[in-house]
Amino acid sequence: MIVFCRILWRPFGFSRILLKVGHWISTEPKPPIPPAQKLRTCALVLEGQRKHFSTMPEVEACRRDPELFSPPSSVRGMTELDRTAFTKMVTIPVLKVRKEIVSQLMRSLKRAALQRPGIKRVIEDPEDEDGRLIMLDPYKMFSSDPFEKAELNLLKQLDVSPQITRYNLELTYENFKSEEVLKAVLPEGQDVTSGFSRIGHIAHLNLRDHQLPFKHLIGQVMIDKNPGITSAVNKINNIDNTYRNFQMEVLSGEENMMTKVRENNYNYEFDFSKVYWNPRLSTEHSRITELLRPGDVLFDVFAGVGPFVIPAAKKNCTVFANDLNPESHKWLVHNCKLNKVDQKVKVYNLDGKDFLQGPVREELVRQLEPLSRERKHSVHVVMNLPAKAVEFLGAFKSLLDGPPCRSEQLPIVHCYSFSKDAHPAEDVQQQAGAVLGASLEACSSVHLVRNVAPNKEMLCITFQIPAAVLYKNQARNLENREEPPLKRQKTEKAFPEEKIQIAADI
Repeated sequence: MIVFCRILWRPFGFSRILLKVGHWISTEPKPPIPPAQKLRTCALVLEGQRKHFSTMPEVEACRRDPELFSPPSSVRGMTELDRTAFTKMVTIPVLKVRKEIVSQLMRSLKRAALQRPGIKRVIEDPEDEDGRLIMLDPYKMFSSDPFEKAELNLLKQLDVSPQITRYNLELTYENFKSEEVLKAVLPEGQDVTSGFSRIGHIAHLNLRDHQLPFKHLIGQVMIDKNPGITSAVNKINNIDNTYRNFQMEVLSGEENMMTKVRENNYNYEFDFSKVYWNPRLSTEHSRITELLRPGDVLFDVFAGVGPFVIPAAKKNCTVFANDLNPESHKWLVHNCKLNKVDQKVKVYNLDGKDFLQGPVREELVRQLEPLSRERKHSVHVVMNLPAKAVEFLGAFKSLLDGPPCRSEQLPIVHCYSFSKDAHPAEDVQQQAGAVLGASLEACSSVHLVRNVAPNKEMLCITFQIPAAVLYKNQARNLENREEPPLKRQKTEKAFPEEKIQIAADI
């Protein structure tokens, strides 16, 4: 009779006992034995365990433990951050190697090596100063055949034993990502806040009601886990006031709201508590800038601190910028000087309607007068106040006197709006058309800027102001000639697409 033994391992530290299990095979004929009885225990031996790791000649397959790299369950419900409470021990498989071959070996063990941010994949061997331990992925390497054939061949070439050892690794607060920390702390099943808008050194969050009891902890975690963030704030009301800023609460960190931002290679400085700034509009700022050509004229009715103005001025456009908020006006002037375009921008501190019917009207008269009608540049009007901009379109009605200019010379408007309608593009067209008193269905394009909230979209409608709207008595003249107020053959030159275009900007 031939008897042999093998060792089975129970992983992840649930048991520190190695089971020596024996198989026996008889060389003499025997009656059939049920499969369940073929494996018999011949011995149970408690193996001495070293402080950090012990050998595992062969490892049995194990289930994937999704909580292996999660914080301890004891932190659930924590409202004041205690970093020491996040400490836990996990069992990691490691491979003992000579330090001189580590680099060569790591290039070929990418599949097997541990891929966990903040954890070193190679550490010193506590029992051999010339040795190293390579951390392996426990989800892949706690199995009966952990290494692939190519990996085994390499280990053989480098004279490395494929024997896997286990290592008790201590995880601390620093080893967990922000979403892992918050998921462990907040009530199970609740949304976790791990995203925010970054404005220089400020993290701007929009917390939900169920997150408010944990707001100070959330703020501190955002600071801890994001280098360069030194202040976390939460918006505590909607942007519904005249100046488009909002009240905020400092959740953690310093209360300094003076910040510096770099967007699309331009620099901006401002007091975030007193002006409006949204980093999610960076792509939209670039999109409008790309529509402009050197020499074009830009009127920015609600300019803020200059994200449309400064790139346009840098492109050698003539820019007229306005904002009603005195703080926005102050920082707009400052940022124009900061980016060295102050000589190309005229800045105003007026109500939007007064700006359109004052400086904009005066400049349009100059731009569209008969002696200037051979010009090749375009005139653009940006109106980025989504909650109310459409209402200001009425200021264009009968704004100019005299005979109309050619249709291709009419000012191009980029007006932003919100919509909760099931068909947001058509909704925005109808909103704008209702204020202007003219249909825009055949002569406008609608661009989807971003999703603001569930069932709420931010869009930009672009169109040339119809001559029948812009010029006094033009509508009556057209009626006398029995012509429609909007002639498609004229608008097609500027907007060849007759259908609404909706382009997602993510």
